[in-house]
Amino acid sequence: MTSEWQRRIKLFIQRFWQPTSACMTCMPGSWGNFMSLAHWAIAFRTGLITGVLAVLLTFTPAAKLYANRYGNALVVGCLTALGDALSHTSHYRNHVLEHLLTGVMSGLFALAASFLLEDRARRIRTVWGRLFG
Repeated sequence: MTSEWQRRIKLFIQRFWQPTSACMTCMPGSWGNFMSLAHWAIAFRTGLITGVLAVLLTFTPAAKLYANRYGNALVVGCLTALGDALSHTSHYRNHVLEHLLTGVMSGLFALAASFLLEDRARRIRTVWGRLFG
């Protein structure tokens, strides 16, 4: 498998967990219905759609945005909002609000992950070493 496809698979996995987590966070009653199969099905669908859109974007010149952490967060947020809108109807009175909130949360998750997980999670390992080492 070429390194380009390995990068795309890694990108899909990253773009799957961030929207899935954001969708579970922003859906009304998510934390109260954490074990609800229906909520997880919607969240997984949002993650799958966003992951596929993110991989499709790698075939365009817009893939350069993935190199910058803020551009990456912006792209992930927009793709998640789109993926969430495609995967289900909003549960809020304002039909756009849930999708936008999910996109914002996913962008924030992507930004936090870029800080925490860069350089093989150097920051996390440093804190862990200070606390327990």
